[in-house]
Amino acid sequence: MREKVEAALAQIRPALQADGGDVQLVDVNDGVVTVTLRGACSGCPMAAMTLQHGIERVLKEQVPEVKKVIAV
Repeated sequence: MREKVEAALAQIRPALQADGGDVQLVDVNDGVVTVTLRGACSGCPMAAMTLQHGIERVLKEQVPEVKKVIAV
């Protein structure tokens, strides 16, 4: 499952990098994906929205086993 999540994040990453941010996978455990938002994303007031409506949505679509995505 980790490989599927990495592949999905690779598709999301260019959009984040275009705005000066990035996402790094920390862990995948029982359907919970833990990521770290980096660069401009780490201090952005819209980071929670990006996480839920961008990253989490795409991951759930592409990897149905994903239940939740959290940022640390």
